[in-house]
Parts: sequence; C-alpha cells; structure tokens
Amino acid sequence: MSKADLDELDLNILRILQKDASLTNKEIAFQLNKSLATVHERIRRLKEEGYIKRVVAILDRKKVNKSLIAFSQVLLHNHTAETLAKFEKEVSKFPEVMECFQMTGTFDFILRVATSDMDAYHDFYRNKLAKLPNITTVQSFFVLSETKSITAYPI
Repeated sequence: MSKADLDELDLNILRILQKDASLTNKEIAFQLNKSLATVHERIRRLKEEGYIKRVVAILDRKKVNKSLIAFSQVLLHNHTAETLAKFEKEVSKFPEVMECFQMTGTFDFILRVATSDMDAYHDFYRNKLAKLPNITTVQSFFVLSETKSITAYPI
C-alpha cells in the first residue's frame, strides 16, 4: 500500500498520532468528530498494514545523559553483500548507535551515535567501532547545537 491508498481520515489520524501518540482513541475521535469505533478500527488497520510501526516516548537526550551526538561516516574496505550485512548486524548491536544508514557517495554508512561525552565516544570508537573488520575510514562530526529535530513525516 502507498499513501494514495489512505483516505483523509487515515491521514488525519496519522498526523495526530505523530504529534502525540499518547492520545486515547476517544480523544482522537473527539478531535476528528468521528465515532470511537471508527477511530479504533482505523488505527488497528494502520498498525496491521505497517503504517504505524511502533509507538514510543521521545526522551530529552540531555536528561538521560546522552549529551554528545556524533554523525560518523564509515568506509569499508570491501563491498560484498556479506561484508555489508555483517557490518550492519554488528553495528546494530551497539547501544550507542541510534541510527545506521547505508549511503551513496564517498562513505558506505553514516551512523548517529549518542554518548554522554567525548570520553564515552572515544571509548565507543576505540573499543567497539574500530574493532569491526573491514573498516577503512571513520570520519566523525559532532553536534554543537540542534536547530531542528522532528520525528513526524509531512503527510
């Protein structure tokens, strides 16, 4: 299914949930002037069809001692399907790695890494990331300030 398969009610439900997933079905139904049963069924279907992958709380990273964010670009030595898959599997095990994307361009992957400080990043880099096989280069960039950080997709 694609966005074209969703009607305006589905899209409105998704918009509301992206802003505040803690709302009850009753509160959503009230906002949309729809019945509770209709909203309940739509949300169930949206979950079943994979539009809603999961519902989470978004934490303040500084309050949970993850003040340092790094974007680390990783270049691998070889690019076989097996090597790429092994890197993805291993790097996904590291709790510091918040996101891992395979990229086009000069580097193979970009990682969003969250640690408490530079010492913790150094420990992560030296004792985890750098120990993975087939890494040629890691280039990291550290966040100085955060201008915009959203999780809601425009739909």
